[in-house]
Amino acid sequence: MGLLSELIRYCEDILSGKIVSCLRHRWACQRFLDDLSRAEKSNEDFPYVFVEERAQHYIDWMQEFTHSTGALQGQTKIPVIYEKFVYGNIYGWWSRENAKLRRFRRSYEQIARKNAKSQDKAIQALYETSAFGELRAQNYIAATKKEQTRHVWGEAKWLIENSWLKDRFVCKFDQEYMQVVIKHKKSGSIFARLSKDDKKTGDGTNPHFMIIDEYHLHETTEYYDLATSGMKTRPNSLLSIITTAGFDLNNPCYRVEYDYISQILNPDIPVFNDRYFAIVCEAEKNESPEPIIVNGRKIPSGGLIDDIKSDEARLKSNPVIGTDPTAVESIKMEITEALDKPEKLRDVLTKTLNVWVNQRECGYMDMAKWAACGESDAKKLPDVYGLTPFAGLDLSSVLDLTSCSFVFNLPDGQYYITSHSWIPEETVEKKRKTDKVPYDLWVSQGWITATEGAEVDYHAILEWLDEKYRVNNWRKGEICYDKALATWLTHELQERGYTPIEIAQSYTGLSLATKTLRTKTYNRKIIHANNPVLTWAMSNAITRSGPSENIMLDKSKAKQRIDPVAATINAFVRAMANEQTESIYDKRGMRSLLSD
Repeated sequence: MGLLSELIRYCEDILSGKIVSCLRHRWACQRFLDDLSRAEKSNEDFPYVFVEERAQHYIDWMQEFTHSTGALQGQTKIPVIYEKFVYGNIYGWWSRENAKLRRFRRSYEQIARKNAKSQDKAIQALYETSAFGELRAQNYIAATKKEQTRHVWGEAKWLIENSWLKDRFVCKFDQEYMQVVIKHKKSGSIFARLSKDDKKTGDGTNPHFMIIDEYHLHETTEYYDLATSGMKTRPNSLLSIITTAGFDLNNPCYRVEYDYISQILNPDIPVFNDRYFAIVCEAEKNESPEPIIVNGRKIPSGGLIDDIKSDEARLKSNPVIGTDPTAVESIKMEITEALDKPEKLRDVLTKTLNVWVNQRECGYMDMAKWAACGESDAKKLPDVYGLTPFAGLDLSSVLDLTSCSFVFNLPDGQYYITSHSWIPEETVEKKRKTDKVPYDLWVSQGWITATEGAEVDYHAILEWLDEKYRVNNWRKGEICYDKALATWLTHELQERGYTPIEIAQSYTGLSLATKTLRTKTYNRKIIHANNPVLTWAMSNAITRSGPSENIMLDKSKAKQRIDPVAATINAFVRAMANEQTESIYDKRGMRSLLSD
């Protein structure tokens, strides 16, 4: 059976369920079959053709090497069908008009650890450095830590030293790159390392091929941007992203790339990028906004569909080693230990089952539970016209985000939370770049107000408050704040008819409200309007612990803004203390707070 027939059979087995796979894996296989059909029609909208000989050439290249570690150490590398599918795609598709130009200029592969990622990328890097035919090509492995670059670069060095290539490469310090590089003697092409902690930023590089390793750890798009800008004049360049899932959903891997490739793969979404190959192998979560029933189990939105102990979860996320007896035993042992020791569960979910988990170390909120309390339909939100909110302010500093949250006591122990933020107009673009979040979009959508000048105008905020209360006929009551940056605030609030309440920023002042807000969220007693600024801040929030198991937000360790959350907790201190008071009624008597 030829390689193309083998890949077609593989896709058919994936789609029929004969081979266990996740949704995004099935989408990738369906995309391959659809692309073959498009190529047969010679459609001008699809100017690519699958060249089986080119794909086979690369698969043959993979088999020129031996395994460096593990049970197969010293044995010839024999790619499994999954690897043939991935690299058969990357090296099998070419331009119909110019056979020298490859189709895919970007690739994204998300797969659990120990599935030969480093070995496969090392083999690919050596191919791009030598066999691809580019002269003096610059090829890189980029990671957040120097140690991380050694996984792929060190594997490539070992492969050279233990193969027929050892006389064709030299590994030595290069003055031009100011580091030890792997250099192909004939072409002059190199394979080098870039890492933040090693101060290797890659400024001025002109990469032909770049691997971004464990992209989920990258806090910025620095290396992605470096690669794409440097590759603009290279017609056959390739940016290759390889990663497992992670637990910081604000990093660009999840927030940007995972979302984008999901749209490319999803046949029901009209987003097309024929130059981007992508595949994801993961245990599956409920991605719908509503609970679903699977095998008699009710799965909440964001909940894991696959039982983590099941064969399905293991096979979906581990397509290379999922059936290997030694690996199966190790994975089962990891999962058993994680179930007995919950502190290990996050790493097992992200690294072994390749599931994104929004749970930072000491993270405050389970974001799936927060999302379950959201309501985007304004008609279904509580009617709070004429009520008395508990307001909370977090003034931060004059150059940063300032926030105000309103908490309303509702019947049956429920709370409705709404929030608004401000940012100096002159710093919007700068903060957008440094914080890597769309402040400009949030301003245009009305979630943030940009105040004139380079500093937040607190008087403009007070004017906004007055107007907000007037339009909604809210009765002026308590406004809770931290006095640290608001020594002038008490008089201003009193003059405007509010009752200023200073909230002690201590374990004693905040712990109970911080815990209760989270508990109410987990019990679906919170309603919020899916404000993206508040949700983003909630995902940033981490806690620190004090005496008697007290907790409070840890502003010193939060890497991103948490001002809207701090404002919410300030307000929640008083809303919680006044639960089930007459503030839930207006002068007309008992009223329904939830619209029909």
